[in-house]
Amino acid sequence: MPKKYGKKYRAAIEGVDLKKSYSPEEAISILKKIEITKFDPSIEIHMKLGIDLKKPEQNIRSTVVLPKGTGKVLKILAFVDEKNEKSAKDAGADFVGLEDMIEKINKGWLGFDIAIATPDVMPKIAKVAKTLGSRGLMPNPKVGTVTTDIAKTIEEFKKGRIEFRTDTLGGIHSAIGKLSFSEADILENFLKIYRTILNLKPSTLKGNYIKSLYITSTMGPGIKIDISKIK
Repeated sequence: MPKKYGKKYRAAIEGVDLKKSYSPEEAISILKKIEITKFDPSIEIHMKLGIDLKKPEQNIRSTVVLPKGTGKVLKILAFVDEKNEKSAKDAGADFVGLEDMIEKINKGWLGFDIAIATPDVMPKIAKVAKTLGSRGLMPNPKVGTVTTDIAKTIEEFKKGRIEFRTDTLGGIHSAIGKLSFSEADILENFLKIYRTILNLKPSTLKGNYIKSLYITSTMGPGIKIDISKIK
C-alpha cells in the first residue's frame, strides 16, 4: 500500500483483496464497510468498452432513469417560449426562459447542471452553443434534452435520469447514487445502468464489448466486478 494513503484508509481496506473480482453485491458491501469519509460520497461505476473509437456508430451516448435516483438535486434550465413556461415551472425547472437566459449565459452565468429545450427554440440557443457545448451543457436530441414533452423530461431528470457517454478512451464513468443509499438501492441503480449500456452494444462491434467494470465511492478504492456474476 503506497504511503500516500493515510492510516485510517489503510486500516479500512485491510483484508480486502483489490486484485480480486467480486459480484456487484459483494463489491457494494465492501464499499459500505470500508468508507471512512465524513461526508456522503457518491457511488460511481467505471467501465471500459472494447469499442472502435474511429467508428462514430460505436460511440455510446444515452440516458437512463435510475430507479432510486442519484441522491443529488439537479439545477435544471428550461429553454422554452412563453407558451411552455408554466408547464416547465410546474414540472420543477429551476430556471425558465429563452432570450433572458441566453443573455445571462453570454455574460458568464452557468448556474445549472442540465439544460433542456424544445425543438422550436434551438435556432436561438445557437447563440450560446459554443459556451454550452464546451461544458457539456448543450441540449441534444440524442440524449433526450431536446424534447416536445418538456414537463415529462424535466420530471425524469429530477427523479434520477442521467446522461452517460464514452470518453476519448472508450470509458464510461458515472455516479449512480450515494453511499448512504441501502445496498439494495445501490444495486438496483447499478443493474439499471449496466443493462442499459449492455443493450446499446453496437451491431458492428467485434470482440469483447465490456472489457472491465469497477465500482467505487468518491474517495474509496475501485472494486473490480466479475461480469459473470451479474444476475
